[in-house]
Amino acid sequence: MIDVNWTRMENGTKQEFEQLLSLETEANADLVDRILDQLKTLDVNWGGYKINRYEHSLQSATLAQRDGADEEMVVAALLHDIGDVIAPYNHSELAAAMLKPYVSERVHWIIKHHGLFQGYYFNHHLGGDRHIRDRYKDHPWYDDCVYFCHNYDQNAFDPDYDTLDLEVFEPLVRRIFVTPGGHAELT
Repeated sequence: MIDVNWTRMENGTKQEFEQLLSLETEANADLVDRILDQLKTLDVNWGGYKINRYEHSLQSATLAQRDGADEEMVVAALLHDIGDVIAPYNHSELAAAMLKPYVSERVHWIIKHHGLFQGYYFNHHLGGDRHIRDRYKDHPWYDDCVYFCHNYDQNAFDPDYDTLDLEVFEPLVRRIFVTPGGHAELT
């Protein structure tokens, strides 16, 4: 193993960057465990809702799975609010960025925009425009995002719903995150 001999990347060598990439790959071997640990940080009661965000995430994934959604969508439903703790005002973008190297452009777009689309259910109660999502009305995945929000998000706050445990979804997360997309701009 080498240590780099530079303090500025522009002075690095091919050998140094190949070694760094190898170390990064080793360090990311536990990526799914870190993602699942981050998801579990939602297991706190912030008040107001009948269930917490962790339970909401599990319920969203359960709804998607029982609806026959593909694995990408089930995992996206599970992780769609993962950014709530550290990015409460742009959690959708954080979740989408995390998923982007691993899911289709369609699923990425849905997760990126679900926060805005979700406003359909409450914006009008808070003095906002419930139809703000219509700015994307002509987008090919508009209806898919409406469907996601209606069937897997806005209705996933039921404490009496038979929600599946995280262990059911862990193998799906491991399959989706098996192919790293890091440094994808190289290809």
